[in-house]
Amino acid sequence: MSLKPKSIDFQETWLSLKETVYGVVTLGKVGRSAWNSRFSDVYSLCVAHPEPMAERLYKVTKDFLEDHVANLLRRVASTPDQDLADEAVGEGLLQRYYDAWTQYSEGLQYLNNLYLYLNQQHIRKHKIAEAELIYGNTTTLNPEKLEVGELGLLSWELALDQQLRLRVIRALLAGVQAARENKPHRTQIIRTVIYSFVEIQAYRKKQPLALYTEMAESPLLEATSEHCRRLAAILLLRCNVSGYMREVITGMDQEMDRGKQFLHPSSLSKLKAVYEKHMVEEHLNFLHAEFDSMVIEERSEDLRNVYTLLRTLPGALRPLLDVTFNHIKDQGLKGMVDLKGESAHNQFVEQMLTIYDKYKDLFSQVFESDQLFMGALDKACSAVINSRQNEQTCRSPELLARYCDSLLRKSSRGVTESEAEEKLASSIIIFKYIDDKDIFQKFYAQLMAKRLIHQQSYSMDQEEAMINRLKLACGYEFTNKLLRMFTDINVSGDLNSKFQDYLKAENADAGVGFSIHVLQAGAWPLKVENCNMGPVPIQLEKPIQLFESFYRNFYSGRKLTWLHHLCMGELKLCYLRKPYYVTMQTAQMALVLEFEHTDTQSISELMRASDFSLEQLGRHIAPLIDIHLLTSEGNMNDIETIIRLNTGFVNKRTKVRVAIGASGGGGPRNQTEAERTAASVDEDRKMFLQAAIVRIMKARKVLKHNDLLQEVLGQARVAFAPNVAMIKKCIESLIDKQYIERTPGASDEYSYLA
Repeated sequence: MSLKPKSIDFQETWLSLKETVYGVVTLGKVGRSAWNSRFSDVYSLCVAHPEPMAERLYKVTKDFLEDHVANLLRRVASTPDQDLADEAVGEGLLQRYYDAWTQYSEGLQYLNNLYLYLNQQHIRKHKIAEAELIYGNTTTLNPEKLEVGELGLLSWELALDQQLRLRVIRALLAGVQAARENKPHRTQIIRTVIYSFVEIQAYRKKQPLALYTEMAESPLLEATSEHCRRLAAILLLRCNVSGYMREVITGMDQEMDRGKQFLHPSSLSKLKAVYEKHMVEEHLNFLHAEFDSMVIEERSEDLRNVYTLLRTLPGALRPLLDVTFNHIKDQGLKGMVDLKGESAHNQFVEQMLTIYDKYKDLFSQVFESDQLFMGALDKACSAVINSRQNEQTCRSPELLARYCDSLLRKSSRGVTESEAEEKLASSIIIFKYIDDKDIFQKFYAQLMAKRLIHQQSYSMDQEEAMINRLKLACGYEFTNKLLRMFTDINVSGDLNSKFQDYLKAENADAGVGFSIHVLQAGAWPLKVENCNMGPVPIQLEKPIQLFESFYRNFYSGRKLTWLHHLCMGELKLCYLRKPYYVTMQTAQMALVLEFEHTDTQSISELMRASDFSLEQLGRHIAPLIDIHLLTSEGNMNDIETIIRLNTGFVNKRTKVRVAIGASGGGGPRNQTEAERTAASVDEDRKMFLQAAIVRIMKARKVLKHNDLLQEVLGQARVAFAPNVAMIKKCIESLIDKQYIERTPGASDEYSYLA
């Protein structure tokens, strides 16, 4: 074939081409030779000499397609079986439409290929630019500017008159309703007819789903709305809340499955929204009325179902969150009221962990660990743990500290090492909810000091592991002193070894077994002021002097302060039928040693020897009487009462430990100690807040009152939750100290004074 333009008879060529075009769009039999010839004819007409005939070819092709589609749809609209029921008529209409569209759409693809040269060289040069279609004022394509395949689709769209459209829509609605009622229906036909509306306008750059929305989406959504209203009314009369939710969830799954079968993906979210609106949103009061009983009775299935139904509706879960929060909080507070006795700390922590684990698992199962509900659990636990229960201070920090102490202390352990490790790790959950972490730190440091000093720690590895957990939860600054305490104990072990080497080098004999802990005054919560250290046994005076001499040689410029009231000693009793080794405080040891040369002493004599008051003496000597090492002959408040050494002392154990008399140790809550700790914490907080204010003002120079409050609150939140009144007092104190001043002319602004 020659590609050179030549003169050509249009009518003769078109007659041959028209026959092939008809065969193509009706999927008739078109031979390869005929196809190739007609392909050449299209090319020849487009480059004809002396005048190209592309426009003329385009026009006659357009007229042919319009006539052909009009005839096709007339046959589709014809209803020869008038005596059939409406349902059968609708199925017949959809079948005819399906057959016509399937044939035409496939044939149109072949026809578009036949007109390839016309599309590429003539049509595309005159098309409206895509940017103009998207952003310009053009709403429909000019038929003269469409490719042949697109022109065929437009012809079909224009031939769908209003009457046929309404009939097709009714037939589609009837088919979908049949599917909804599990009646016989033709899924493939319904789906193809619906998707034909998408394909008809697929070439459009703007609103390509307009016809689909008009003929399928909108009618089907409206029909779904009506169906949901009827179904909801029936279910509300027939079912309780549990049954209603099960039916609604089942119905939603079925409705969405049908939507995936028939509708374009863009319609699925709209379909779900319609279903939720009429089946759920319009009946929220009906569901909300059962929230209390669902949560209190912990009906897992109902909670899971109500969460499934409400989670996509804005604000619909709020009442359930409130009920859940209040229920968890009430359970926790009820447990707090019953905390009594020496095991209060164990009751508190284990009850809170039980509540936390219980609802965490429940929320994981029924709410898929939704952050809203996990947040409600956090808020409820925080409200319980930080409740004050008619007390000025919150007990939780102290109780948690004592719980950790009971697990880390030798004498209190009733669990295995692995169980203790697990419980200590779990205790961090409670710690994270505590607002007053500085109070916990105070109590924990005090109890840890007693464990370390009196060698009551079950495992130094567990002590270190617990400090590391606290450091991860609160940072290095929070555990700085605890780490220094732990380090002091380890360093003291090396120091004792060096002291023994020193004694050997000096050929000195301490006379008794002697070991010490050298502790940093700034790290340990040990008060020296106003503290009666008590008597020191004469036997300890020589080793004390030797150690002081050694320490001065080893470290210069350091001052040792002896805390004898915290010292422990082991005394061997040799006057009995078998030897006993009794561990007691140094003061108690000094009292017992008063009986080394006599079996009886009066209280007044012991008071003179020990320099103790009557109350202090009674507190120290009571544990010795309790284990029957000493006996009393009269009232302990009478200074003439005789204390006697029990020469018939017996005990099942060879090694006996006397209870600590000077303070409460790790036992039940000591109110005076708690009050002292609270007062100490209050002073520390004031210093912390003042330091924070100075740091902030030094950086900002000038700051508004409210902005300063917010920044201070932000810095303090890590350790405690300060009240605004305390911050204001600290500001006033710093003004008096001339660290800051009120900015002249501005009553709510402060300036830093360098």
